[in-house]
Amino acid sequence: MRRIFPDYTYGPGPRDGCWWDQTCDIADRPAVRGEITTDVVIIGAGFTGLSAALRLAEHGVRVCVLEAGHVGWGASGRNGGFCCLGGAKIGNAQLEQRFGVEGRKEWRQTEKAAVSFVSDLTRRLAVDVDRHSAGETQLAVRARDLDGLRKEALHIENDYGVTPEFHDKQDLMRLGMGGAFAGGLTNPLGFGLNPRKYVSALATAAEAAGAKIYHNSRAQSISGAGGQYRVSTGEAEVRTEQVVIATNGYTSEDLPGWIAGRYMPTQSTVMVTRPLTDQELDAQGWTSDQMSYDTRNLLHYFRLMPDRRFLFGTRGGLLAGPGTEARARRRVRRHFEEMFPAWSHVENAGSWSGMVCIARDRLPYVGQVPDQPGMWAGMCYHGNGVAMGSLSGAILGDLIRGVTPPDYPVALRTPLRKFPLGSKRRLLMPAVYAGFALADL
Repeated sequence: MRRIFPDYTYGPGPRDGCWWDQTCDIADRPAVRGEITTDVVIIGAGFTGLSAALRLAEHGVRVCVLEAGHVGWGASGRNGGFCCLGGAKIGNAQLEQRFGVEGRKEWRQTEKAAVSFVSDLTRRLAVDVDRHSAGETQLAVRARDLDGLRKEALHIENDYGVTPEFHDKQDLMRLGMGGAFAGGLTNPLGFGLNPRKYVSALATAAEAAGAKIYHNSRAQSISGAGGQYRVSTGEAEVRTEQVVIATNGYTSEDLPGWIAGRYMPTQSTVMVTRPLTDQELDAQGWTSDQMSYDTRNLLHYFRLMPDRRFLFGTRGGLLAGPGTEARARRRVRRHFEEMFPAWSHVENAGSWSGMVCIARDRLPYVGQVPDQPGMWAGMCYHGNGVAMGSLSGAILGDLIRGVTPPDYPVALRTPLRKFPLGSKRRLLMPAVYAGFALADL
């Protein structure tokens, strides 16, 4: 296996202290052993892989999932739990330039469909995922950002067919979103959830439908071609006609070789406080359970959860190692105290990091690996994998069965292009992030 970050990135260090781990158990599952044969092998037991496994198993396809750690060990079990619009970092002008007006409309409707997919799925499975928040609110950190929010309101109405609500500073205080914000915009689409409870429920449902899920079974190599593949873990060899790569920011450069240089993992760091008292909530003026994010390029995302703990996360990590991880956790805590000074005394209950994944063209890819029949991939959700990753898994399940998915826009079908510099592409990011930081001043 070849990865572009040091081994520390893919070990337990960044995950240590993840609050979600305290909220529900993940069932023990054995490692795969010996030689087995199945119809489909899925590498990665996160939102994409498990959604694909569920779709396939429910239609009678033999499927096994290989997970290097445990269900939800990667980004799916340690993210912020925002089920919202997103998945790409590309505007309407660029969408229309590349795919035309219809292509832009198809993509925007797919974003909306992804949120509905998770909502419908959790209801169908009758699982409690601590759902809350009526959509999400973007908060202006500067007065000059308000014009951008007004333009965003028009975009939301035109693209998604819903009416957002604009808030001035006084509205925010009345709504229980107190802070140094100049205003805000609430999009009614989306909701918050506990990602560990959700990913665990996906795994349970997939197994009930007949899927086999193996823990501690890292795929080390893939051999074969043309629908006759062998996936080796070192302890086992799995023969299969179809392989799905669903590892996103934890992908290896050589599984398969085509993927090398076509994705960029970057770090996101999260913290969760202890439960806040009513007096502490009133002191800051934040009593809303609305999931929120700010207008910075290197944004912060945050929400008050049902148990009154406050989750706060930020983008920006470019390196990996124990020292870097400690600095990232100190940085997220410092930003939290700067934005919510009345809570500077409130202790953390947990802090951790995970990898999000971006593409050169700032769009996800869901489809067949070019020139490799029977090999599939779904990845690069740009920090919005709860909704888009889940829908992408279902799309892959349909494609493998030869079924045309109902929500499969051309924007999702365009194969990933390589970044410059190949395995050294991380060298590009400091300059990009420095530009974002300057724009945030």
